[in-house]
Amino acid sequence: MKKFTFKLMVLLLVSTFVLSACAGAGGGGSSASGEMEGALSIVSWAGYIERGETSPDFDWVTQFEAETGCMVTNKTAATSDEMVALMNEGGFDLVTASGDASNRLISGGRVQEIDISRIPSWDKIDPRLQNAPWHTVDGKHYGVPYSSGQNILMYNTEVFGDEPPTSWNVVFEEMTLPDGESNRGRIQAYDGPIYVADAALYLKATRPELGIDDPYALTRDQFNAAIELLRQQRTLINRYWHDAFIQMDDFTNEGVAASGSWPFQANLLKAAGAPIEKVVPVEGATGWADSTMLHVDSEHVNCAYAWLEWSLNPKVQGDLAAWFQNIPVRLDACENNPLLGPDGCVNNGLNNFDQIVWWRTPTSTCTDGSKDCVPYHEWVTNYVAVIGGR
Repeated sequence: MKKFTFKLMVLLLVSTFVLSACAGAGGGGSSASGEMEGALSIVSWAGYIERGETSPDFDWVTQFEAETGCMVTNKTAATSDEMVALMNEGGFDLVTASGDASNRLISGGRVQEIDISRIPSWDKIDPRLQNAPWHTVDGKHYGVPYSSGQNILMYNTEVFGDEPPTSWNVVFEEMTLPDGESNRGRIQAYDGPIYVADAALYLKATRPELGIDDPYALTRDQFNAAIELLRQQRTLINRYWHDAFIQMDDFTNEGVAASGSWPFQANLLKAAGAPIEKVVPVEGATGWADSTMLHVDSEHVNCAYAWLEWSLNPKVQGDLAAWFQNIPVRLDACENNPLLGPDGCVNNGLNNFDQIVWWRTPTSTCTDGSKDCVPYHEWVTNYVAVIGGR
């Protein structure tokens, strides 16, 4: 009940951000070639495909359906691993995949190349994302950028007072915090295996003798050092999180002092009056850049291409950024959106882009081309063991 009540409070808060009614976006299906199939099935992160059911002010599905006749169904997934499993099962047209899933879907043959000539707004995408390696392989595009964001350090300002944290050490090393209490039992960590990269990024700065260059391409010794750091961190952990609303409740009611998080949680908590701030620490941060990908066996290709174009509409991108506290993939969406506001993109981390090391699926191939790096399946088994206390 506590979680439910807190979620309602946040949703009411979000609705107060609305300064005017949503303006029409227009142009739903101009990119499609041939007759619309009348249906579209999407696997996505929660909050990515909104039709006004959670909040009437956030709806970018209803108009698309009215203009194209493509009726959208949405299956939400809690983790990248779940998204990969669902796409392997089949029966879906599109997936909003993060970089730790997209390359697995490409190498596994579960998604098809995107014909960008059918997406008129492609050139409006932020050039830094157009050819990103998490959706582009050998010059071929297998995804359309949809959203990006950073894994920031969220902290309780009452705990840190006038000594705000500047390093990830507050979540990795046992220490006495500025309020005079230990951080043991007051720290959280993300429960996905890709979090190994956060540990590696911290070690890149604090243990240069390891020679870490890319936190997603770790040799055996580098990987073992990251896992050992995560075992050390486990003694500090209050909870391993993946549900944003549970984490917000933990910061509000369970005494959590600091954690890696998303701007979504930090911005909403702060706007609700909670003593919360966020920072990208001196070591940098990891982040997620999600792409919409087309299943190799999609039965509704024309509707899918209509959605891919629709997803790049500046109104849709701005509304998504306002709702999920992310960064639009086309930067003109930051302007003149009443839901997002004039400072929305900056608050969501726009100016931190170059400090972010974007999620990517680890493989055995190292940055120098050798095959000495630890592949993702070992990240999974080892991080599960860490969480389990082994």
